[in-house]
Amino acid sequence: MENILVLAHTEGDGSLAKPALEALAAVLALGGPVTVGLSGADTATAATQISGCGAVRFLAVTGAAFAEPRYATDAAAAEALCRAASCPVVIAAGTSRWARALPGVAFRLGGRVDTHATSVALADGIPQLTRWFYRQRMEATLTRAQRPWLILLDPGCVTPWSGAAGGATVEAVRVEAPPTRTTVTGYRAPKSDEQTIRPDAKMLLVAGAGWTKKQGDGTVHAAEAEQLILGFLRKAQASLGSSKSLVDQSGEGEAVLTCLSHMNQIGQTGSTPRHAKGLSTCCHGEEPHVVGWRFVNQRRAINLDAGCGWARGKADVLYVADAFEVMRHVNALLGA
Repeated sequence: MENILVLAHTEGDGSLAKPALEALAAVLALGGPVTVGLSGADTATAATQISGCGAVRFLAVTGAAFAEPRYATDAAAAEALCRAASCPVVIAAGTSRWARALPGVAFRLGGRVDTHATSVALADGIPQLTRWFYRQRMEATLTRAQRPWLILLDPGCVTPWSGAAGGATVEAVRVEAPPTRTTVTGYRAPKSDEQTIRPDAKMLLVAGAGWTKKQGDGTVHAAEAEQLILGFLRKAQASLGSSKSLVDQSGEGEAVLTCLSHMNQIGQTGSTPRHAKGLSTCCHGEEPHVVGWRFVNQRRAINLDAGCGWARGKADVLYVADAFEVMRHVNALLGA
């Protein structure tokens, strides 16, 4: 079994986030020797957090220059950690930070990189990964002979590691921070009750184009639809998704929901979220959209058409009803 290096960057408070702990758990499950490489402004908290994981070595690149996400500094830190560890296989969480930096690191090391892995296992003592192709329609199992081999593991695929904190002996890896042209002056983020994309939410609400079509009284109620949807998101702390037809309406001169953008799109040309439960509203459930629901465990849908795509085995429960009436009642129950 080859020695594996787990790369992890710290968060603002010095700890490791859930994706990093998932990558650590995936590597520990293989049963071989593990080296941990940490990068950040202060790695002591992170090292203490995972000191009980059983890693044979802890390496760290520490300094203010490595606190913020930046390709130049992240790549320099990762490259130094890989060279210091001398591990043939490197696994990291598929965060935006590592996804941006590690392909370049693989080139510098003369290795190879694979992204969007969903699991890692052993076959005759050799690591192999699984990943999806063609929008989750085909699953492949692959391995590589080239070393070093860098693997980015998609978040949400593995139960994160948890264990008692303690003390760890950390080897410092010295890196001269490369010159940079950018300065991080702060962060701007919407208020928590205005955020519509919540990857860790237990519930996913998907809005379809039916919300902006003429209703039973012959008029469009887009404003009320938006208030009903946002009200549910706030009360249930759910995440918001959309069908392609709805987000495309903004460029077609039709009534739109201002809370939606292409970032909310789910399906063949959108995202593939991983939520415990999903509720589709005013969406017919055609295959290009439903393929994005592959990892949603419990699926329910609301549609006036009893013969829609959701009724053909694509949803666990279909409510043949008016989405406006259902969501009014649901919001009333949540607010009670």
